[in-house]
Amino acid sequence: MNISFVEARDLSEGWFLCLRKTMEDGYEYKIERGSYAEQRRKELDLAVVKIKSPGTRPLTPDVPAGIPAPTTMEYIENYLPYLMTAHRAEGEQYTYGQYLEPQIAEVIKMYKENGFNTNQAYMTVGDVSSIYLPDPPCLRGIDTRVRYGKLHFLAYFRSWDLWAGFPSNLAAMQLLKEYMAQEIGVEDGEILAMSKGMHLYEYSWELARTVAGLEAK
Repeated sequence: MNISFVEARDLSEGWFLCLRKTMEDGYEYKIERGSYAEQRRKELDLAVVKIKSPGTRPLTPDVPAGIPAPTTMEYIENYLPYLMTAHRAEGEQYTYGQYLEPQIAEVIKMYKENGFNTNQAYMTVGDVSSIYLPDPPCLRGIDTRVRYGKLHFLAYFRSWDLWAGFPSNLAAMQLLKEYMAQEIGVEDGEILAMSKGMHLYEYSWELARTVAGLEAK
């Protein structure tokens, strides 16, 4: 297992660097079970991404002309309730918010009432029945830490679509972090994200090469 470490100043740079890293070093294979079964994807064995200033605007990546944007602020704002509230739209198996909503309030309360020196302020996504879902949650947890006067997020994704998922996931997560930091009364901090399944589906390989400035193959 190879560990790929990416450190970036903001969300946009983090995305670009991960695109390059995945296209250059990703393990290529055919999917036997899961989304896009029978198609191919490139995947990093274990990716660790540190975003030092995730609140830098814009939160969305600026892609070259002619390349479809992987996300927009309008989409992210519509996605935010999926992350923060328990409401489920018709046909949805789950939302991250159904797990996170009560835990968000509890983490805020924990820090405000008991102080910052704790390792218990972890928010989990999924439960023992999630393994039986056709598509279990990709995000499995958000750990939090208040240190150096700032609220930091540490997230784990069991599987992570780099092209379409990363920009929306982390932008919405950043908005959540800003809200929680304000409620707790601290500054906004870093995002560290880890995944043993950060990948690019075959349909996005040429787009990723173009955006990352790599030569076509």
